[in-house]
Amino acid sequence: MFKKAAVFTDIHFGLKSNSRIHNQDCEDFVDWYIEQAKEHGCETGIFCGDWNHNRNSLNLTTMDAGIRALEKLGAAFDNFYMFAGNHDLYYKDKRDVKSTEWAKHIPGITVVDEMQVIDDVALIPWLVGDEWKRIKKLEAKYIFGHFELPSFYMNAMVQMPDHGELKAEHFGGTKYVFSGHFHSRQNQGNVHYIGNAFPHNYADAWDDKRGMMILDRENDGAPQYIDWKDCPKYRKVKLSQLIDEKDTLLKSKMYLRVELDLPISFEEASFIKETFINDYDCREITLIQQKHLEEINSELDISQFASVDQIVSEEISKLDTESFNKKMLLDIYTDLS
Repeated sequence: MFKKAAVFTDIHFGLKSNSRIHNQDCEDFVDWYIEQAKEHGCETGIFCGDWNHNRNSLNLTTMDAGIRALEKLGAAFDNFYMFAGNHDLYYKDKRDVKSTEWAKHIPGITVVDEMQVIDDVALIPWLVGDEWKRIKKLEAKYIFGHFELPSFYMNAMVQMPDHGELKAEHFGGTKYVFSGHFHSRQNQGNVHYIGNAFPHNYADAWDDKRGMMILDRENDGAPQYIDWKDCPKYRKVKLSQLIDEKDTLLKSKMYLRVELDLPISFEEASFIKETFINDYDCREITLIQQKHLEEINSELDISQFASVDQIVSEEISKLDTESFNKKMLLDIYTDLS
């Protein structure tokens, strides 16, 4: 299928309410990714899901940016493969409506709609229904997918609880599994989460290990990760630290959440924000009172909470009324989610 592939995932065009800045970051990343792929002699590109962010609609400016990026990718590689992540799908439990369908019409782009094995490589979009049962029967040395596996970290703070059918041990016969979906780069055994293309929010604070992965299949090589050094960066700091280390801490395209651990007036706070944003080309500086920050950072054990789908389904099921058809309400919610 390929000799040497350049891989990335979870770019999320349209994030932050179709932010022009975010979409430009996405295009800048694609330019950098293509440059790196050429430098390393990659003839094939692979994208592991979540091209777009919004599951319900596609903004025209976001679609325009996405088309420009895919046209570049189609022209840069002999083959560029992409498949749907959960954010690319309109329905939760089927893949027949997705926001990347139009990509099929771009020369050089192959959209993988179904689980597919080419030579010793499997390409697997977001699994629906009982498709997970087919994983153990796959005969593939390399698997690329968009999986939600327990015990891996969704971000630096939150670990995925054990509540789904698919487990890491189901991939026991595979040399490497490469997945999108969780945004922190990590691996356990043969399963590697590549990490999103670049940091997206404060859940990624201080974690700049984002970018792309190169796999030299021809020489049976190990995965090689390359960080995008010019990526947007997120930081959580104290005001005292910011003042003392501003020249080493502050960078272009940086977002900062600053804890006010020093007494400061409104005028002083406004001056600090305006000065640092202008002098260091920071994108955002948010000053937060210590008490408020403690509320934001209060630790939550995700295993103690049901998913949104579980909560809504249970509440509908508990409705004590003859005015509504509960099954119909559940079906409507499933289609919407």
